[in-house]
Formats: sequence, C-alpha cells, structure tokens
Amino acid sequence: MIYPTDLTDSQWQVIKLLLPPRLWRRKRKQSIRAIINAILYVVKGGISWRMMPKDLPDWRLVYYYFRQWAKEGLVQQLHDQLVTKVRLKVGREASPSLGLVDS
Repeated sequence: MIYPTDLTDSQWQVIKLLLPPRLWRRKRKQSIRAIINAILYVVKGGISWRMMPKDLPDWRLVYYYFRQWAKEGLVQQLHDQLVTKVRLKVGREASPSLGLVDS
C-alpha cells in the first residue's frame, strides 16, 4: 500500500545520496527506502511503533534502525543537510543568521 507519508521517487533520489555508503554493502530483506518510509509513517502520523500497519516492515526492525541511526547522529545529519538544501533552493543562506527562543 502507498501512504501519504511515503517518499516520492524524486525525494528518495535526494535522500539516497545523503545516506552513508555502508548502508548499501549488504543485502537486506527490507529495503532502506521501506525502512525510511515506515519511520516517516510513525513520525509524521504521531503513532506508536507497535501500531504500524502490518504491510509495513516489522515495527521492531524499523525501531531498531531508527534508534541506531539516532544514536549515530545520522537522523540529525540528514535533517541538517535537507534543511540546508531547501534553504539554498529558495535563495536563502545555508544556515539562518538569527535564532529566536520564545518562552
């Protein structure tokens, strides 16, 4: 099944280039794209891992990858690189020149 949170082909092409080469070294039962789509389903949908639909990869596998990538800093690295790409695409500087904290 296709979900609204799934990456489009063009989005996947961008993200695939940002992922570390070690992710492509071995064959997997579930593709990295399927894992990322499942992570996006949980994060964007605000559901618990155990409530993932059964047609997505097993929640334990998806959670394992998410936790591993978060510990390694890959999640933050992907976020930062994508934010930079979007800012540059709309004609802004790569990083904001001002930060504002509101209580």
